[in-house]
Amino acid sequence: MVQKIFFTLVFLIALMSCSNPISDEVQLLLDTQSTLGEGALWNYRTGELMWVDIKGEILNLYNPVSGANTEMFTGQMVGTVVPTESGKVLLALQEGIYSFDPKTGSKQKLLDPEVDKPTNRFNDGKCDPSGRFWAGTMSTVGEQQAGALYRFDPDTTIHLMIDNVGTSNGIVWSADQTKMYYIDTPTMKVMAYDYDDETGEISNPLVAVEIPEGMGYPDGMTIDAEGNLWVALWGGSAVTCWNPHTGELLRKIDVPAKNVTSCAFGDDDLGTLYITTARESTSEEELKKFPHAGGLFKIRPGVKGVQAFFFNDTIE
Repeated sequence: MVQKIFFTLVFLIALMSCSNPISDEVQLLLDTQSTLGEGALWNYRTGELMWVDIKGEILNLYNPVSGANTEMFTGQMVGTVVPTESGKVLLALQEGIYSFDPKTGSKQKLLDPEVDKPTNRFNDGKCDPSGRFWAGTMSTVGEQQAGALYRFDPDTTIHLMIDNVGTSNGIVWSADQTKMYYIDTPTMKVMAYDYDDETGEISNPLVAVEIPEGMGYPDGMTIDAEGNLWVALWGGSAVTCWNPHTGELLRKIDVPAKNVTSCAFGDDDLGTLYITTARESTSEEELKKFPHAGGLFKIRPGVKGVQAFFFNDTIE
């Protein structure tokens, strides 16, 4: 009996490891052929995956129960989306941060910290544990280190947190709320910052993960319940799992698209990894190999994610 219990525990522990998948291959969910799919985030309150097509100017809401994907036109390039406590969403658009009502399609501009940089646009971003919205920018004309990372607080003030950014991308926080992990794609690194949840300040940047040359460029990122980082690889046809404490590569999931852009754990058990991809920067020859590039994919990797944080727009 004791031996049986022991082997059962060993099996359960192995099942929870990101190196022991429930499924081996990704599954195509939506063949949207999005120009630049991005910004995957699971809204656990609505049971929907929120994601965007940046160049298509589309906000997508995918319901895995019904299989329906609702496309909403944003009117500008849209870098990312986050839910708010009031039931609306924030959109990081080309011309600033907007409040958007998915029920009506109406949007309201809140502010634009880069009104003097018309060739920049917002890219990826997420909310921190206290409901602040972090979103970064990048150049649309190839200007080097023209972007920045901003923190938009619930009191509607905005703060420049990191400047001289190339392409602002994935961002997540540790479960103990002491670390923030952040990707500036051209650096090929995931940086770890000391994070103060009370103030929203960051300090002491150190390299947590360095992507080897030839593997692809780090793009969007999520974190699992074990504290490991899942990084989408632009040009790498994969999502990779890393230990941020050691920098060790734990797992690599092949995705049938050249440019893999973001990932997010979803479904009721947070056990499905949803993966967005892009069709742009893929040659005709490469499209023969990856005909569903730009689609939405999923896999059950054998590890669970954590709930996304919402923007706190209900404070007095």
